[in-house]
Amino acid sequence: MKASELRAKSAADLNKELGELQKAQFSLRMQLATQQLSNNSQIRKTRRDIARVKTILREKASKA
Repeated sequence: MKASELRAKSAADLNKELGELQKAQFSLRMQLATQQLSNNSQIRKTRRDIARVKTILREKASKA
C-alpha cells in the first residue's frame, strides 16, 4: 500500500483500514506462535502499513 493511496482516503476510511491491519497483524502473530506462518515477511509488511496509516492520520489531524 502506497502513501499516495492512503492520502486520497478520508479519516474514517483510514481508521477502518487501521482496524483491519491490526486484526491482520494479530492473526499473523498467532500463526507465528503456532508455527503455521509460512512467510515471516508478512508481519513486517503489516507493521509498516500500520505505521504508514497512523502517520497519514496524524498529518490529517494536524492540518485540521
